[in-house]
Amino acid sequence: MRPCGVFDKSYALDIAIIRTWQHWTILILSLLFLYLFPLFGSYYLISFINLLSISAMVVLGLQIVSGLCGQISFGQAAFMAVGAYTSSILTIHYGLSFWLALPLSGIVAGCVGIIGGAPSLRIKGMYLAMATIAIHFVVIWLILHTEITGSFKGLYPQPPSIGGFEFDTDERMYYIIMSVLIIMTYAARNLMRSKVGRAFVAIRDNDLAAEVMGVNLYYYKLLAFFISCFYAGVAGSLWAHLITVVNVEQFTLLHALEYVGMLIIGGMGSIPGVFFGVLFIRVLNELVMFASPALAKALPWLGSSPAASLGLLAFGLAMALFLIFEPRGLAHRWEIFKASYRLYPFAH
Repeated sequence: MRPCGVFDKSYALDIAIIRTWQHWTILILSLLFLYLFPLFGSYYLISFINLLSISAMVVLGLQIVSGLCGQISFGQAAFMAVGAYTSSILTIHYGLSFWLALPLSGIVAGCVGIIGGAPSLRIKGMYLAMATIAIHFVVIWLILHTEITGSFKGLYPQPPSIGGFEFDTDERMYYIIMSVLIIMTYAARNLMRSKVGRAFVAIRDNDLAAEVMGVNLYYYKLLAFFISCFYAGVAGSLWAHLITVVNVEQFTLLHALEYVGMLIIGGMGSIPGVFFGVLFIRVLNELVMFASPALAKALPWLGSSPAASLGLLAFGLAMALFLIFEPRGLAHRWEIFKASYRLYPFAH
């Protein structure tokens, strides 16, 4: 399908995301498959893809602030909670349309993220990680002690609707979630190639050298946190209206660690790596869910605790193995495959 080497004849072709007719063919066929999938896919697979897509949005935001800008953040679950509660409050208490609440939830989460990213100019590394963990607990505490958020009871937002047509099933919500994911993925991919993306990479590689070259560290670090939290807020809004119930137990620190694990396994600084990492962890969780009852039944003398903790064990083991044997993540393997494919039929 592809000769040995593709030569660019113009600058426009050199910077294009989709460069060859094979790319265009794969893209069009993939989009057709994605949008026709609910017509023949099972309910289980559609629900799984919805969860996968929302997780990918959260990790895309984390990729921007950590993979591109080099700032450690463990607050994505909290910022997702901000987006979910903002969208729920706007639609329940103020009667706002979901279509307006969706971007507003991302903006509100981004503003909260700026507060969390404010210390990033003076602290870095594990100190910044601890600051984002503190933001997580502060956000959860405020949710639990604020009347408008429903406190411990949570909120119950309604499904989105257009002209009386409600997106009240997973199959209908699939189209909204998938469309938003495609738009946000395209935006993130272009962000990496823009002036802002290059500034993020300069800060990640050497913030002192970037500052000497004229990069405004404080502005770009805050911008990275804002964009990252915007992605998490939009994902939280979609999550809230998908399951139509919002509670703080859905946004724990364990979820934040899981998102970081997805980023590490997928590969830092790579958009395809986001999807590789999310898919790997979500499939691993599904396998654990099916294997746990069998383990408890086969080894009854272990009790239910080992089976219940199998998910954490599998996640920790996967993280350890990737950090030891493939620290650059699955995206690195994908780049090796693409390099060998471009050289075909010659040896790599």
